[in-house]
Amino acid sequence: MFTGIVEELGQVVSVERLPDAARLAVRGPLVTSDATPGASIAVNGVCLTVVDRRGDVFTADVMNETLQRSGLGSLSPGSPVNLERPVTLAARLGGHLVQGHVDGVGTVLSREVAEHWEVVRISLPSDLARYVVTKGSLTVDGVSLTVVDVDQSSFGVSLIPTTLAATTLGTRAVGDTVNLEVDVIAKYVERLLGAGQET
Repeated sequence: MFTGIVEELGQVVSVERLPDAARLAVRGPLVTSDATPGASIAVNGVCLTVVDRRGDVFTADVMNETLQRSGLGSLSPGSPVNLERPVTLAARLGGHLVQGHVDGVGTVLSREVAEHWEVVRISLPSDLARYVVTKGSLTVDGVSLTVVDVDQSSFGVSLIPTTLAATTLGTRAVGDTVNLEVDVIAKYVERLLGAGQET
């Protein structure tokens, strides 16, 4: 379980393409400081399992399912990535409950620059629209954000200077893809309500 509060901006070291998977090596001095094989690290919002660690670089296997459902398949050596270790039970929940299970991919539609913030508009897959509400939480590339407004095909978020400087969202250009994870509570509520209507 994660919070969507990015700990470190890491960098892809290598990507080994396999027939139905990929092996990703990522540099992140902070998140590797206590990483051991079997540990989880969120990479752009995708929960990956550490299979090896050498110094400040960890390696993770990415299955074909993950490559198809997220933007990890487009990463290449040198790509910046948002990194977060799992939350501990004693930690403050600074963002919201994030599983690291990407629900879909959106595309940056526009960026509106202001003096102290930036408003970014992102496309929203139609099957996810029902889970996104104004002032609700949404994870974009592993970053917990508050939705400013939403319609059936897109949503807007306001990014403060810290988010722009400390995450990949500061450099995502119009046309770039981002990983989206909706609030898991909304999905459970929908499931429970649907089960209650079944007879």
